[in-house]
Amino acid sequence: MLKALIVDDEAPARAELRYLLEGIDGVKVVGEATSTEEALELVRAVPYDAIFIDIQMPGVTGLEAVARLSDHPNPPAIVFVTAYSEYAVKAFELDAIDYLVKPIDDDRLALTINKIARQRNGRAPAPEPVDMEIERIPVESRGRTILLPIGDIVFVNSKSDLVFAHTAQSTYLTRFTLKDLEARLRNKGFFRTHRAYLVNLHHVEEIVPMWGQNYMLRVSCVKQNEVPVSRRRSQRLKSILGM
Repeated sequence: MLKALIVDDEAPARAELRYLLEGIDGVKVVGEATSTEEALELVRAVPYDAIFIDIQMPGVTGLEAVARLSDHPNPPAIVFVTAYSEYAVKAFELDAIDYLVKPIDDDRLALTINKIARQRNGRAPAPEPVDMEIERIPVESRGRTILLPIGDIVFVNSKSDLVFAHTAQSTYLTRFTLKDLEARLRNKGFFRTHRAYLVNLHHVEEIVPMWGQNYMLRVSCVKQNEVPVSRRRSQRLKSILGM
């Protein structure tokens, strides 16, 4: 599955491109950004396969933003999407894989996706996993990657295709899916309470009964101190806690 990020400050343009991309087999739009600064932050945290970026953006232009990705260890394929044809030479100097002029033709877009797929197939294979576990996970903080101790994590949640780790005082963007973290943290005292939440049971302070045999967990976190428990997962949680 090709994971795509759309970068455009105009909502109708983003909606149109999302519609066209999601009509192509094997493509999933997993993020949108309304500014290049937001896009750069997302690219540092999420391994996108392709970025579809407008050139005329407020503040930092699309061309300038892509130039900043020159030192990215595994840069995504860049596709410029613009209403202007005069920037094509500069775009390809930045190693863009394609340059699409609005309005976008769906057949032309399909050719671009095929080109990206061929490029991906030619990439070097991913490194083999290391047989080692550490008690930390990499998270993003103001453009830096820090190693967060697992024991400090109160809960994890997903929102708009992004996954955040919450400590008692702070929130961090992660590089993982919630499913990845569930597998990694399962034996560390973490429990999947809800399709969008994973909680560290060591930080649960109170179990609050709700209507319909649901529960709410009160946790030691300043920004959000309640985590939902779905009815389907309530029985398993009660069993783990000996209730």
